[in-house]
Amino acid sequence: MRMSEFRRLMDDEFGQGYSKVLAEDLVLTGLSGRTAAAALKDGEDPRKVWFAICDVQDVPAERRWGRDIKPRTS
Repeated sequence: MRMSEFRRLMDDEFGQGYSKVLAEDLVLTGLSGRTAAAALKDGEDPRKVWFAICDVQDVPAERRWGRDIKPRTS
């Protein structure tokens, strides 16, 4: 997972403002007691960070891969 996809998933699920608060302030036991921002800065895989957030925030399984985005047509 790329960082751009991680950010899109966060913003889609929690909203642009709240996703930043979660990333900076929510301590995740599944990431050794680090915040998402700290874990990512330490080089943790964004996919692992995303799923740790999903677990703590009770994101349903059907939303863990985000919403379907229709491809653009020319």
